[in-house]
Amino acid sequence: MYVGVQASATLEREEVEDGDEALLDAYSRAVVSAVETVAPAVVHLQVFSSEERRPYHRSDEGDAEASGSGFIFTPDGFLVTNSHVVSGSGGIEAILSDGRRFPARIVGDDPDTDLAILRLPLGGLPSIGLGDSSRLRPGQLAIAVGNPLGFESTVTAGVVSALGRSFRAASGRLIDDVIQTDAALNPGNSGGPLVDSRGLVIGVNTAVIRQAQGLCFAIPANTVSDVASALLREGRVRRGYLGLGGQNFSLSPHAARLLGLPGETALRAILIEPGGPAHAAGLREGDILLSFDGITIGGMDELRRRLGAGSIGRRSQISVLRRNQRLAFEVVPTEGPRRA
Repeated sequence: MYVGVQASATLEREEVEDGDEALLDAYSRAVVSAVETVAPAVVHLQVFSSEERRPYHRSDEGDAEASGSGFIFTPDGFLVTNSHVVSGSGGIEAILSDGRRFPARIVGDDPDTDLAILRLPLGGLPSIGLGDSSRLRPGQLAIAVGNPLGFESTVTAGVVSALGRSFRAASGRLIDDVIQTDAALNPGNSGGPLVDSRGLVIGVNTAVIRQAQGLCFAIPANTVSDVASALLREGRVRRGYLGLGGQNFSLSPHAARLLGLPGETALRAILIEPGGPAHAAGLREGDILLSFDGITIGGMDELRRRLGAGSIGRRSQISVLRRNQRLAFEVVPTEGPRRA
């Protein structure tokens, strides 16, 4: 009887181990397949302060002031990376997965989403397709490919930890719908692709919280698609401009109820640019902004979200509180100034 029980337990353990091995094999196959699809299109970027310091066709990297990752998304040599990787550079060198080195030219740069488009001087290149980031789900496999700390073609895998995160770009503007993942990232991963099990790009790796483990962030692929289209078409992303400087402040629950606001934060105009759209509409410093086109404004970030390209030249209604009096104005946003 004891021998029979022992044999049964051994058989069950072997079946469990076989099942675990099958699961591991499936996971490994998914990661390996995705990496084989993606890796040829991932590039290592070296950034220099001037044209003269670009060491083309050299094996050393000692002259580079910064480095990062990027990926080719069209066969004719357009690639995506982070704005903070290449912004302000004097020269950029792209090192392909096969070791070839080419100069890369900035086609468009959008610090507000931390994205930039570069162009390589050749075609017929391997490229990666952009996926639909709106279909992502927490727990989904996420694979990061890049060049952390100068180690080329490094792969880390994890899951989509959360969706809809926000963080602030170097420009000060809030980036929305950011993907949180636990796929390990390090300096040099910036600008590289975050892909799904099919090898489609679901995001661009952009930031990590250094004090924590497993808190990494990527700009979603749908944002990349929109920004890339604008940069390729016009060299910039057009956004509405009011000529208004605002300051967020907190309200007591009682004050929020009296104003009919759903939250306990509001936006006060502290600067009205003379001759700007807000000034022309009749807004004054000290006004508390309540809504824009019927949408409640709880802070500067919410107002910026309403000032997309579609707002430029379009008459919009803006509601404010001025000395306990609600007032409505009609404002026509202009196109925001180009960044130097």
